[in-house]
Amino acid sequence: MENVTVFDSPGKGRGLQAAKEFWAGDVIFSEPSIAAVVFDSLADRVCHSCFRTKEKLQRCGQCKFAQYCDRTCQRAGWAEHKLECSAIKNYGKAPNENIRLVARIMWRLDKEGSVLSDMQLTTLEELEDHIADMQEDDMQEVKVDIHNFLDYWPRNSKQHTINTISHHFGVVNCNGFSVSDQRGLQSVGVGLFPNLCLVNHNCWPNCTVVLNHGNQSAVNTMFHSQRRIELRALGRIPEGEELTVAYVDFKNLSEERQKLLKTQYYFDCTCEHCKGHIKDDLKMGGREVDGVKPPEEQVKEATDYCCEMLGKVDNHRLKGDYHEVVKACKQCIEKVEPVLADTHIYLLRMYSTLSESEAYLQFFDEAAEHSRKMVEGYTKLYQPNSPTLGMAAMRAGVTHWQAGEIEVGHGMVCKAYSILMVTHGPTHPITKDLEAMRVQTEMELRMFRQNEYIYHTMREAALKNRPSTMMNEPSPAEEGIKNLFRRRK
Repeated sequence: MENVTVFDSPGKGRGLQAAKEFWAGDVIFSEPSIAAVVFDSLADRVCHSCFRTKEKLQRCGQCKFAQYCDRTCQRAGWAEHKLECSAIKNYGKAPNENIRLVARIMWRLDKEGSVLSDMQLTTLEELEDHIADMQEDDMQEVKVDIHNFLDYWPRNSKQHTINTISHHFGVVNCNGFSVSDQRGLQSVGVGLFPNLCLVNHNCWPNCTVVLNHGNQSAVNTMFHSQRRIELRALGRIPEGEELTVAYVDFKNLSEERQKLLKTQYYFDCTCEHCKGHIKDDLKMGGREVDGVKPPEEQVKEATDYCCEMLGKVDNHRLKGDYHEVVKACKQCIEKVEPVLADTHIYLLRMYSTLSESEAYLQFFDEAAEHSRKMVEGYTKLYQPNSPTLGMAAMRAGVTHWQAGEIEVGHGMVCKAYSILMVTHGPTHPITKDLEAMRVQTEMELRMFRQNEYIYHTMREAALKNRPSTMMNEPSPAEEGIKNLFRRRK
């Protein structure tokens, strides 16, 4: 950890600062988790060792709960699962994800001590638990978890005080990091990374965090590499500057971000973007035509209508009725698009939901148009190397390619690739997929420019010979607020 130093950050407590200069894409530090578990809702669809999503998994023969890709993953995950396996059998069922994670953490600390490696900058005892700051409802949930934990915790394991157990639940509650699947497209679990807990928040951060699953595929587990997070620089960071990440999505208004941060992380954000309400005018503004903006009353009316329609759209998504999703989104966009700015956050949510649903239904031309508008809005709101912008550009690039718009598609793919090389690095599965896509679209673009007629003829023939497949089903969950750290349910 020679790249960082711990210091007292004014108004924030402890933080990390750069011990040397960094540039965009540099890995400042990487850190394995103390422990990680799969979400309760995905326990039968995600491998409990490598966190890959897979249709057919092999269930642990002892506890009947943990599931694995194969024997290789089961052997790799045995060190974490061994005591858990026995505890689940004795308890009669698997407890919730919070209890399972706290138990795994405490078993490891009991075995190895509070400092697990010479790279560790802090102990769990030194981390804030914010138990005293919790609202009554949240505190009641923690008390229920502690009660169930005491029943679950084996009698032959080391016994701990209620204060110690409460502290660990508090730490997990406000510092649990969302663990993604192998491709990084879905949150499937939660883990604890102590050094990452020292990185403070900024709404316009100079770093981002990505999960690197390492190599878990070798038959011999001695060749496995650890699952770890990587703290990566988004741009130039001079020596001595504080390292920051965004705990919540910048697309939210300053007031909404501050409310979220206060509720979940128990602090008031005083960053420049919150104090100055920077870009809030873009996020809720009206569309300017020839230098003239619509009246505030008209913008408010369109905003309220858009908000109302988003509720209806979310209901259709929950039912899986994507034709109705498309119909409702188009109805809303037709009415509010002439009034709201192309950076208006509710309009951007409409574009995102509509393009995703249209791609799923294979309306690729329409999906391409709306995904392009989404990226144009995101480009004006987010940092140039924002991972959110990179993922949106990737989606738009693929959609344009599916629509046969190879020039725009290749440009979007290249834009996404340049961002993800910074935020995810060249070895991440998403970046590798995007590199393959970039090579393919570049080859097709050359063919298109040489002879447009032959290109389209060959493309249509290839599509006819290929079995018709649906796109991945859009997530029924509301897209709006995405957090770096896992929010307690």
